[in-house]
Amino acid sequence: IHMENASSVKEFILLGLSENQGVQKICFVMFLFFYTIIVAGNLLIIITVISSRRLNSPMYFFLCSLSFVDICYSSVTAPKMIADFLVKNKTISFAGCVAQLFGFHFFGCTEIFLLTAMAYDRYVAICRPLRYAGLMTRQACGRMVMGSWAGGFVHSAVQTLLTTQLPFCGPNKIDHYFCDVHPLLRLACTDTYAVGIVVAAGGMIALSCFFVLVVSYVVILVSLRSQTYEGRQKALSTCGSHITVVILFFGPCTFIYIRPSSSLLEDKSVAVFYTLITPMLNPLIYTLRNEEVKSAMRKLWSRKLGRE
Repeated sequence: IHMENASSVKEFILLGLSENQGVQKICFVMFLFFYTIIVAGNLLIIITVISSRRLNSPMYFFLCSLSFVDICYSSVTAPKMIADFLVKNKTISFAGCVAQLFGFHFFGCTEIFLLTAMAYDRYVAICRPLRYAGLMTRQACGRMVMGSWAGGFVHSAVQTLLTTQLPFCGPNKIDHYFCDVHPLLRLACTDTYAVGIVVAAGGMIALSCFFVLVVSYVVILVSLRSQTYEGRQKALSTCGSHITVVILFFGPCTFIYIRPSSSLLEDKSVAVFYTLITPMLNPLIYTLRNEEVKSAMRKLWSRKLGRE
């Protein structure tokens, strides 16, 4: 109730990516295409992993979870953004804005923790192969995934609660295509310095996980020197796809949340990268570089065709 009192603003206007009608139409087609690929590609991975008996290692359990998070994560912002390209008044209610802010940080942070868990899985597989079965049990993997979701929830709840406690008394134009912390802090009619620090601390989560990931891959690469050529190639192909995804996701993320927000135009274009491009590339990167997934997909396909 307190929230309603402090804020006279009942809805926000999203300025979107561009004011230009022509650009908006092109964006509509392009982003609709991206979003379709995100949902279809990630669903395909989930179905393939679930229906294939061979893809039952922890790596695929994590990949399946990652695909699910990617669908949720892009669904928080993409459908609204795509629909907004076609309308003149891009409004979002106060509650809708808060829900978007929460969902975005919840799934985004969960993805960060999942990618870190996947790095640990690769580390154990390559550097501690004899202990792999003992360390990466079903329970352990389940706990890691649950922990990722819990961590994402706590992070998001803190960010959302702090932002909603701020009074908004107009203007209500958000210079972005979805509700994120930085653009909202600019609209609050009070000093947001303290909240800004907490938001930067949220960015530190990304940075510290990124640090853990980098260290784990350095250790992996160093330990590969002692392996055979074949072993090295196989390890590098699974790690290669992982490293690619990590760089694509963490690079833009850290860029936006750690530095003081300066230009929102920059923020918007970088945000497109991690809200749409990375979730779209994830399935491609993981499947194109992975023979097991490709052959499982072929089997699944031929079974489907066989039935018909």
